[in-house]
Amino acid sequence: MMLDINDILNNMTPISLDEMSAVKLMNRIDTKYVADDLTVAKLFSLVKDDYYVQEIDGKRIARYDNIYYDTVDNHMYIIHQDKKLKRDKLRVRNYVDTDTYFCEVKHKNNRGRTKKKRIEVGQSVFEDLKSDGKTREFVENQLPNYDFDGFVKKLSTSFERITIVNKGKTERITVDFNVRFHNFENGNDTGIAPLVIMELKRDGRCKSRFQKALFELRVKPLSISKYCFGRALTDKTLKQNRFKKKIIKLEKLKKLREYAVTSNNAEL
Repeated sequence: MMLDINDILNNMTPISLDEMSAVKLMNRIDTKYVADDLTVAKLFSLVKDDYYVQEIDGKRIARYDNIYYDTVDNHMYIIHQDKKLKRDKLRVRNYVDTDTYFCEVKHKNNRGRTKKKRIEVGQSVFEDLKSDGKTREFVENQLPNYDFDGFVKKLSTSFERITIVNKGKTERITVDFNVRFHNFENGNDTGIAPLVIMELKRDGRCKSRFQKALFELRVKPLSISKYCFGRALTDKTLKQNRFKKKIIKLEKLKKLREYAVTSNNAEL
């Protein structure tokens, strides 16, 4: 019998958004992983007693919609594809369940550290980045080497997210599933379900039960940018040498999951 992630979540101790915001991770280490949904359910069954699950208005699964912007010549994408250490991302995010919107800029420096700056905006900015002067000022301050008027919509992403925090409040994990992409330039749509993207954010000084469980289930780190992978998967004309091995890895994980389901059904 296969595990049901919803049953596991319902039996975990909840933590409120206010309590989550108090979790400050200094000397933070961020690590991403990709696994199929069946493996993630096994993972949660192993760690459920050691973690709280974030709950907002009675919901333990939250929906996110995002729109990513780039230059006409895809400068932000190309910088990442060419393995430049210093790079930026620009997006507008909609927290669907709370009906809130933020314009966010992510900077990654040459030491691999990522910093995110954001301001709350209205729905009009989600639909059109250039509809608000406050947003223009924010983006121009954060990205002075770019022409604000040159930004165009490139990709939308949508997914559902589970957020958990360990009971020592020294690490936070986001688990994103039903990840889908829409390419604004060519209209292509795709997704990576049943694969799930997990990000472990922990204090570098602490041990992680979650990381130990990942090791037990043979899930290895896999760095993945939703923006870059979404662009690569929906537009084969883009340069994407850096991502080919990882795309093959994703396809292999999907096939292994299909085999697991088939084998389980055969046993039944």
